[in-house]
Amino acid sequence: MATTTRKQSTRRPKASRSAERPDKNLEAFRDALERSITLPRERIQEVVDDAVKRGRMTRDDANELVSKLVSRGRRQSEELVKDLEALLEQARRRVETRAGKARRHVKGTAGKVARSARDVADEPLARADAVRRKAGVGSFPISGYDELTAAQVTKRLSGLTKPELRKVRTYEKNNKARKSILAKIDKALG
Repeated sequence: MATTTRKQSTRRPKASRSAERPDKNLEAFRDALERSITLPRERIQEVVDDAVKRGRMTRDDANELVSKLVSRGRRQSEELVKDLEALLEQARRRVETRAGKARRHVKGTAGKVARSARDVADEPLARADAVRRKAGVGSFPISGYDELTAAQVTKRLSGLTKPELRKVRTYEKNNKARKSILAKIDKALG
């Protein structure tokens, strides 16, 4: 199929300007698309053959005209496709940028909520740990240890016995190995 335009577009979107002026590029693409017409090669050949048959043009002129129209149509089609691909790429980048911002915002908000929940639950959990230890229930002295910050763990160390402190020290040393916690335990163990 050949694509031709009625008049040459003076406002062709450029890939380099596409990031700066997306709405104008889309408008220019629409204008170019509206001005173009699409005719199958067979229809062009049929019209030109009729003109040759009537003696209005020679066969060589007809073949040259069809060839030029088809090649011009292909070039214009390729330009339109290239413009469309640039617009689609630009839209994809804009969507990715906005989605990334939203993702970061949600992640940050979720982190704040998780920290807030952990901080609010810290005091009741510390009391529950003390009661649990007095009753002799549970194997590890501090509940939810892996989710606690170093400051929260340090606060809970003061109520532990020496064997419980050694248990916490061994666990901490084998896992996160936070220096502030290990130093506090070593100081408490003497």
